Amino acid sequence: MSPIETDHKTIKRIFKESLAETLHENRQLFEEIITDVFEDLALSEAIKEGKETEKVSREEIFRTLEQSQ
Repeated sequence: MSPIETDHKTIKRIFKESLAETLHENRQLFEEIITDVFEDLALSEAIKEGKETEKVSREEIFRTLEQSQ
């Protein structure tokens, strides 16, 4: 095996180990990041759907919200 291949494999192994350790030690941060990503995706989808639906008045929105309480 050439030194370059060995170095590449070593770097790859070290990177994987470092990433795994970081994710393990910062699990809460990672969960928050994933949650934020899913919320952003959901908001993006809602915006896309909203652009394709019929427009309603502000009063109708608040009336609907009041009825759901």
